[in-house]
Amino acid sequence: MLDFFTIFSKGGIVLWCFQGTGVTESFTGPVNALIRSVILQERSGNNSYTHDALSLKYKLDNEFELVFVFYFLKENTILAYSSFIDDVQLHFRDRYKNELEQKGARTLLSSCFAFEDDFKMLLCEAEESSKARGPTSMRSFNASLKSQKTVKSMIETKGGDKGKEQGGKKNKNAKKEGKAKAPASAQKTVENGNQGLTQEEIIQKKREEFIRKRMWYGKSHCLLPSSKSPKPVKEKTKGKEKRVWTLGGNSTKELDYSQCNGNGDHATGVHVLDAQADPGMQLSSMKGDLLAVDYESSEEEEEDVVEKVVVADTSKQIPKRGAYGGMFGMLKGLVGSKSLSQEDMEPVLDKMRDHLIAKNVAAEIASQLCDSVAKKLEGKVMGTFTTVASTVKGALQDSLVQILQPKRRVDILRDVLEARSQRRPFVITFCGVNGVGKSTNLAKISFWLIENGFTVLIAACDTFRAGAVEQLRTHQRRLNSLHPPQDDRGRPVVQLYEKGYGKDAAGIAMEAIAYARNQDFDVVLVDTAGRMQDNTPLMTALAKLIAVNMPDLVLFVGEALVGNEAVDQLVKFNQALADHSISDKPRLIDGIVLTKFDTIDDKVGAAISMTYITGQPIVFVGTGQTYNDLRSLNARAVVGALMKA
Repeated sequence: MLDFFTIFSKGGIVLWCFQGTGVTESFTGPVNALIRSVILQERSGNNSYTHDALSLKYKLDNEFELVFVFYFLKENTILAYSSFIDDVQLHFRDRYKNELEQKGARTLLSSCFAFEDDFKMLLCEAEESSKARGPTSMRSFNASLKSQKTVKSMIETKGGDKGKEQGGKKNKNAKKEGKAKAPASAQKTVENGNQGLTQEEIIQKKREEFIRKRMWYGKSHCLLPSSKSPKPVKEKTKGKEKRVWTLGGNSTKELDYSQCNGNGDHATGVHVLDAQADPGMQLSSMKGDLLAVDYESSEEEEEDVVEKVVVADTSKQIPKRGAYGGMFGMLKGLVGSKSLSQEDMEPVLDKMRDHLIAKNVAAEIASQLCDSVAKKLEGKVMGTFTTVASTVKGALQDSLVQILQPKRRVDILRDVLEARSQRRPFVITFCGVNGVGKSTNLAKISFWLIENGFTVLIAACDTFRAGAVEQLRTHQRRLNSLHPPQDDRGRPVVQLYEKGYGKDAAGIAMEAIAYARNQDFDVVLVDTAGRMQDNTPLMTALAKLIAVNMPDLVLFVGEALVGNEAVDQLVKFNQALADHSISDKPRLIDGIVLTKFDTIDDKVGAAISMTYITGQPIVFVGTGQTYNDLRSLNARAVVGALMKA
């Protein structure tokens, strides 16, 4: 028996609802979760959604902006009623077509949708058809072919073996005869190519061709010297220019260690790491919110991706029906006078899927995005003089922007001020795989926080990698040289809390947070060791660190160069944090730091893959190697780069 069925508009108005007899469970929570997680976030590629062990089946009607949702208690019953939701959709559309065409919330609220009788009729038909298509019974032994075999038929006779051998020899001889006949047939074709000439005539013909070629070659190379064309002068290739680092200074004397003493200082007494003495290290201010990532792309370049595809595909698909038939058929395909179907969108979606994969979007994510766009547009009527390509492209762009835009407020500066008013530090934990730039981007975020007037404590919880503590100590020394202690009550604005190597990372983080609370630090940045998503002991240690210390923000650091690996990394990181967590409600990844964004040009697909998998926003974007190279994500700029040809 059916447990639950509802029909509502995409505006949130419930048009009709049915709940089975004896079902007391409320379906408000699962349906609201379906709206938030699937419909609003453009994730409608699949027709099912699971929420707290409840599996809902849904179908979108894009022409009238309706959503049909139903639920069965038993999963095998859902398979039996696979076409039931399609029948309900068609009957509901046909019966209330006039009311649905008058779009508007007031019209839907004032209309009465008495659909109980039709629904029960369709439900009875579906139950009868499911009983008729019941599981087939297993065949008996007497009905099988195996029962017809006898023991005598299974025994091989000698005559049969000889016959097989003779047949085998016959086949081999036939193959040899076929191979022998092949050269003869080839020889006949040669003779036919020479039009039945004799062997001497063929030789004479080849000699004449050879002499004619030699004479032409001699004439072409015995021209007068004055007629020779001058050889083009090759331009000298430009050599590789010496790169000048903007923040490294122009003087090479600082790199000369021949006059240094044993402590690494120059004989003149100037320390090499004194960033205050180097004018190249004076960075620009980063007060306030971060600048957004900017990407310049023209609209003409973006439209070339799909328009060329449609012209090629429509030219193949439109049949020739005479001059007028072909012309009007082409206009009918271009002008929006019909509703979109899966067959119309399939060639465009295939090209768009390949384009997204070429732009570094994970293959699985690209397929889900295109399926979601197909579900969103199926049955929708196109506007006048609107091509299928432009419609699909516009829907895909809207979906990508919706995915990249944060679903919740992300304002770290405001959160730090709120934590300061509560007299506690704001704790951020960084995690990720090896070599993605966790420590470097931690130093960039420290510089941004210091520029906004906050004090920072860096917790060195990477007790595994050699040189990790020394790297953070170097960043601390450089940041303090850029912001002298006298600017903040005589205390360094950045301090490093470290206990060496081989210690428990969770214990070091706990001690660092307690130290920051006692010393009135505003922010604690916890640096963790890089680990692969398949390393169970290290993933357990990371889950313990997060569960014990409960940071305010857990950031996953991933590089923009990654492709399909982004899906595996984020899924397994979230799964490991959930499996190895101590609490009932595990703490998962809250945001993403996308690094090495300056190395990928327009292949920005990793941003889509990471955001689609986690549903969490990209908080920071690393665009270089200096402290100023930190940006926030501009969703429309990234989508523009992604859609560029």
